[in-house]
Amino acid sequence: MNRIDLLFKRKQNDILSVYFTAGHPEINSLAEILPALENAGVDLIEIGMPFSDPIADGPVIQKSSQTAISNGMSLKVLFEQLRNIEFNIPVILMGYLNPILQYGIENFLISCKEANVSGTIIPDLPLSQYLIQEETFIRNNIHNILLITPLSTDRRITDLAEKSRGFLYAVASSATTGSSSFHNADTSYFERIRSLNLKIPIIFGFGISCHADFIKACDWGSGAIIGSGFIKLLEHIESRKMDYTRTIADFVCRIKYGNSIQK
Repeated sequence: MNRIDLLFKRKQNDILSVYFTAGHPEINSLAEILPALENAGVDLIEIGMPFSDPIADGPVIQKSSQTAISNGMSLKVLFEQLRNIEFNIPVILMGYLNPILQYGIENFLISCKEANVSGTIIPDLPLSQYLIQEETFIRNNIHNILLITPLSTDRRITDLAEKSRGFLYAVASSATTGSSSFHNADTSYFERIRSLNLKIPIIFGFGISCHADFIKACDWGSGAIIGSGFIKLLEHIESRKMDYTRTIADFVCRIKYGNSIQK
């Protein structure tokens, strides 16, 4: 069974997913960040595949992608790194279609399987094109998570919920990542999603930056994704030469519970 399915089988609420960009802040940072997040109690990890033109991302994630590319990160390097790291929680690769097409979709999915990746989020992969490749995703046991936004019609949301595997990513606003606050998001959108009685878990992303945001997202869905706030933390760790394990554990504790870990 896919690790994402196993997660939701044992836990339906208060899911915390954390996003960061592979190759940032340093080319080999993944080897420290991924285990630290798992040990800190994160439920899901989303690893960004850096791309030169990340249209849906705000300045924080864009900058991290530029840094990662400058550091020499590529899909080949990312898969090599993942194959050398032990982890037991679901890992999802998030990024744009162009580098995947250059790598080859089938080769990409085979590499995902070999590296114990559980799923993908590809914002610019049209549903029609995904359906052409759906069997290849299923054959390699890779869940493709689809996205909805406040601009999605009810029919569109229903269609995407039926085709998304693992969970449905609900973008909380029409802005780019890190540019708006989830706390101030329009709840009529959340109410509309709830009224559709979808059969798949909903995870909210965009604008999650604190414990209050996490709690609100969990009130409306199964959990939340935090990205820009965590990337800022990584930059702080790197600039201050701080300990990854301790600082990440403290960050996760503050997001989930609203307080720091005990000294």
